[in-house]
Amino acid sequence: MIKAVIFDLDGTILDTEKYYKICWPKACAHFGFELTEDMYLQLRSLGRPFVYDKFREWFGDSFNYDEVRSYRKVIYEELIKEKGIQVKPGAAETLRQLKEKGILRAVATATDMERTLRYLGSLGLADSFDRICSAADCKFGKPAPDVYETAVRQLGLSADECMAVEDAPNGVLSASRAGLKVVLIPDMRGSEPEVEHLCYAKITGLNELMKVVSNG
Repeated sequence: MIKAVIFDLDGTILDTEKYYKICWPKACAHFGFELTEDMYLQLRSLGRPFVYDKFREWFGDSFNYDEVRSYRKVIYEELIKEKGIQVKPGAAETLRQLKEKGILRAVATATDMERTLRYLGSLGLADSFDRICSAADCKFGKPAPDVYETAVRQLGLSADECMAVEDAPNGVLSASRAGLKVVLIPDMRGSEPEVEHLCYAKITGLNELMKVVSNG
């Protein structure tokens, strides 16, 4: 029986991956590097130290990840001030339904805690979750299992009592390695064939999640 659902944030609860897709290439170009769409897709939810290794593989030691990321955060904040942050369709209703059924809700995100709380607070969703966990506070980010293991532990449950909802391969790998049943809702691509075999279910939107939870 599923006692908790743990959600990724960007691309799963918040419709923000489209902004990262704009800002990461712009930030890299600002420092003289070309980030292709395929490269960007590999970055989704990728955490420390893996993201450092990935950029070093692509651009060599001359690439200063921290400097580029800092600039990316600046232009990202400018973009969301202009465009706003949208919630994924069905998110608020699904969270309400889970609460009504006594199922715990948590976040396991690659985004740092300050921004996570700020974004959720601005949308009135901060109180919709029993626990909020950031991979920035873990030794290893996604695709390592650390952030999901932390969320499960903080919820006081075992991994087999929890379901994860993810939109991208690095998140699916993280949740799967932590022993959770993973539900995939592809965001930037219609499918993620390299990880779909690891998933308990694949759905097209959050409005389909309650049926999966009930069957889990």
